Amino acid sequence: MKRVVITGMGIISPIGNTKQDVFNSLLNNRSGIKPIKSWEGIKDLTVHIAGSCGGYDEKRIHRKDRRTMGSMAIMAALSALDAIAESVLDGKTISSSDTGVAMGSTTGSGKIIEKTFNDFLRTGGISMLEGTTFMKIMSHSVAANVAAMLKTKGRVLSPCCACATSTQAIGEGFEIIKNGYQKIMICGGADELHHSTAGVFEVLHAASKKFGNSPSITPRPFDIARDGLVVSEGAGTVILEEYVHAKERGAKIFGEIIGYNTCCDGEHMTSPRTEGMLRCMKGALASAECSINEIDYINAHATGTKLGDIAESRAIRQLCNDAVPVSATKGFTGHTLAASGVMEAIFCLLMMEHNVIIPTLNLETIDPECDGIFHVQKKMDTPVNTVMTSNFAFGGINATLVLKKENKLQV
Repeated sequence: MKRVVITGMGIISPIGNTKQDVFNSLLNNRSGIKPIKSWEGIKDLTVHIAGSCGGYDEKRIHRKDRRTMGSMAIMAALSALDAIAESVLDGKTISSSDTGVAMGSTTGSGKIIEKTFNDFLRTGGISMLEGTTFMKIMSHSVAANVAAMLKTKGRVLSPCCACATSTQAIGEGFEIIKNGYQKIMICGGADELHHSTAGVFEVLHAASKKFGNSPSITPRPFDIARDGLVVSEGAGTVILEEYVHAKERGAKIFGEIIGYNTCCDGEHMTSPRTEGMLRCMKGALASAECSINEIDYINAHATGTKLGDIAESRAIRQLCNDAVPVSATKGFTGHTLAASGVMEAIFCLLMMEHNVIIPTLNLETIDPECDGIFHVQKKMDTPVNTVMTSNFAFGGINATLVLKKENKLQV
């Protein structure tokens, strides 16, 4: 079996579009949640806050490639370009059959889907339909557009499972390289902000609504006053590379993926299950051939919903009680859906690089039903060598990664 390392990262997020900006936001407790004025005129929608991205230059992508991209594909493509630049992989290698892509989104571009239906309802026909529309709204738009832009000739996968999407994308890329099918995998995910997503969570009574006048104090993972999640947008990419290939070309290694597991609760479409979460995390540890005692930090999925945070707290409590520090970075970004897994993996890698554990933003009073685990409420300066990060999606789809620090690699 091959070893799999991470040699590049790129991110577009509500708290920054570079690793340094993101890390500064994490260190300084800087929230990415803001008012969305354009949502105030939408009938029956009372959620008017979200995590939006900005400050990126889409013209870095050639117009020929950009014309088939919606906003989510543009953000994904930009994060992929940044990750490749950091990896110092040359264009010939990227465009070879040695390199594949695993990236996904929850749906195609919400903005283009809305425009398509509005045009049809207005005209009663397809006169306004553009030749590039389908490429923007198809479910594998992110993976296909990034692969076409980069001219990769290896495997292309497009996981599509909401919150667990990019965790699965990284995990599938890990297994593909581990089993010798590719030398490099470009992995990640993206989602764009759209009022329909906020509306869905509002209808499900899962959206934060109490803090509209103070958006930076929500979501509140694990907090007694939490009232739901905050939808956000963004994208992230990590470059996975076979260890020997990376060492031979002198690449900088940011960490190693040593374990991955994904499984289904097999119970309910929207109600999270402690048993499935626990089984997923235990399976990732088994894949990594390490015990929970070797984990220095757990990055929780915790979105700030009532039921989800309780179910996950119970799973972590059964896994390790209060022995391992736990925090949830969605307090900073909100829920970026398909991008959340890769973003949180990047946050974990930054914590490992700087030997710091970032606290759960807005966690002031721990819900007694979420207690019994080691909640991090203030920044911890401590060695961070091995971490676990999980994401749990609608449909009971669970995914967990175990990452190890570069200076802990065994030759």
